[in-house]
Amino acid sequence: MRRSFGFGGLSKTATMVAAVVLVAVGIIATQAPASLLVTLPLTFAVFGLAAARRHGMSALAYYWAKASWRRAARVEATSYRRVLLPLPYALDLPGVGASSTLIKAYDPTTGRHVGVVHDRATDYMTVTTLLAPGGSLMAPTGTVQSSLRTWSSVLDAMSTDDQIKGATVTIQITPGAGEALGDDVKSRKDPGAPQLAKQVIDELVRTTPHATASVAPWMTITVDPAASANPPQELPEKVAEVLRVVDSIDLSGTGTDVERRATDIDLRRIVRAAYDPAVFNARDKDFAELEWGECGPQAADDYLEEYAHDGSVSVSYVLREMPRRPISYSVLLPLLAPGRYQRRITLAYRVLDPLEGEAVLEREISHAYQRAQATAEVKGRAKWSQKADARRAEAAAAQVAGGSQVVEWTLMVTVTARSAAELAAARQEIDRAVKATRGIRMRPAYGAQAAIFAASLPLGYNPLVKD
Repeated sequence: MRRSFGFGGLSKTATMVAAVVLVAVGIIATQAPASLLVTLPLTFAVFGLAAARRHGMSALAYYWAKASWRRAARVEATSYRRVLLPLPYALDLPGVGASSTLIKAYDPTTGRHVGVVHDRATDYMTVTTLLAPGGSLMAPTGTVQSSLRTWSSVLDAMSTDDQIKGATVTIQITPGAGEALGDDVKSRKDPGAPQLAKQVIDELVRTTPHATASVAPWMTITVDPAASANPPQELPEKVAEVLRVVDSIDLSGTGTDVERRATDIDLRRIVRAAYDPAVFNARDKDFAELEWGECGPQAADDYLEEYAHDGSVSVSYVLREMPRRPISYSVLLPLLAPGRYQRRITLAYRVLDPLEGEAVLEREISHAYQRAQATAEVKGRAKWSQKADARRAEAAAAQVAGGSQVVEWTLMVTVTARSAAELAAARQEIDRAVKATRGIRMRPAYGAQAAIFAASLPLGYNPLVKD
């Protein structure tokens, strides 16, 4: 987490703004001294909120998000009703997905059709790769370390490609897959099998629906086709350029198996099932004729701490703080364990280019030493946490000097309850899973529930990617 040096609990930017405001207040006071009775209390109140913390963020940012949401709610900007929208807006998805459109493209490399999501506002394109669910818990430590090194190489390759703007890796866990497994076991059971074997199988079938889930992982990569040496002009050329860039990313050796590129039907299924989990196991033909806008909700309401859509209610969380101690590769296992409700765990990446990454770490080192020095001048010694921050920044800079890359990333979790009555239980399930990670701290996405909900879907929206 980046930390800038400022006065008190303020950031560097907030400290500079405070200095400018105080100078302006002083200049005004020379002409109208009575104005200090109003300006000084108001100024100190604002900067007090900026320095205070609320839910891991500044209190000023928290209350500003709350006020912004209330202002949007008053003009009904937080409500979506597709049946009431005129054409062509009725064919758009709500919120941050409104500028996206789905393209069915032919990939000559694999000989299959691929779904490409085109953002008409930025001209960026997104391709999703379906991955095979697996894990590393039973693998030897050396194999896991090798997979981590290979994944680091993949991120390094992204950092040197100007066309790749960001990527997300999402794992969706949908409970209730045990029913389908039970039907399959029933059809394959041998009538002549021993009675004890039949009893064991029947017991497994009876308990399976409560213990298993369908796991669907995918990786989404956002590409800017115009960033190539010869920018393509026509839409087919842009799609071909995007597929070429995505095909250059090799995930072999990262500990995951690539199933295939997501087709347009796959993308419709993922998006539609997120808004209406009941259709997750529907047949492909049920999605083939859907328009892109029809994959979204019929109705949705974006509240401050929840998102209601098509009878279901979702709550999205964002990363507040990672533990400062070394963590194991299985730290996210409690979040990935099956539960009673559908959830999506998303890691969003933006790999900084080498020059930007080096500059970021140099600023982090300077800020860490400045914070320690300022505390030492006031209290006689620096805090141990400040000294540890300086050591970590130096260690990261040493790794970058050795060829590593700096990655900006965040963690997002979305859980969907089937009704408002189950929302409290869904929140409790996620809270317990987060606590079980022993160190990861998360908070609700205040005033941004719909946006974080969309960020976990292959809609082309990545909160770390700037236009």
